[in-house]
Amino acid sequence: MKTTIQSLLISLLIMLFIYAALSKLLTFSDFRQQLYNQNFSHDFAALLTYCLPVAEIVTAGFLSFKRTVLTGLILSAILLVAFTGYISLVMLHYWDRVPCSCGGILSHMSWTAHLIFNWFFLILNLIAIYLHLSERKQQPLLTD
Repeated sequence: MKTTIQSLLISLLIMLFIYAALSKLLTFSDFRQQLYNQNFSHDFAALLTYCLPVAEIVTAGFLSFKRTVLTGLILSAILLVAFTGYISLVMLHYWDRVPCSCGGILSHMSWTAHLIFNWFFLILNLIAIYLHLSERKQQPLLTD
């Protein structure tokens, strides 16, 4: 049962990151323009323009293989914490203006809905990490 739940959670995270990367890549010029319209420097926006889709694809790739799934779960959690932190700062009015650089379905969500969405996936991510680590503890060590 734990393995099934863990597999389901990992599958949801893979779909999330593939969808996020594809929505950025399929509307790349819009995505790039939205990042350049953010409150951070153009150098940082340029870096994010290329690094975010790559990071999302790499994360989905790591999540796809049993040998690298823990690395994928950790990368996924880092990305989700970063995105959730950004949304939290937006909602706390940290910046004077905040254009949304989200694509696809997320661009139609309010900031509150987006925050809930991110927290939901972050919690699923943390549960998957817990299940993965508890499964590893239960496996006997192999000896030569």
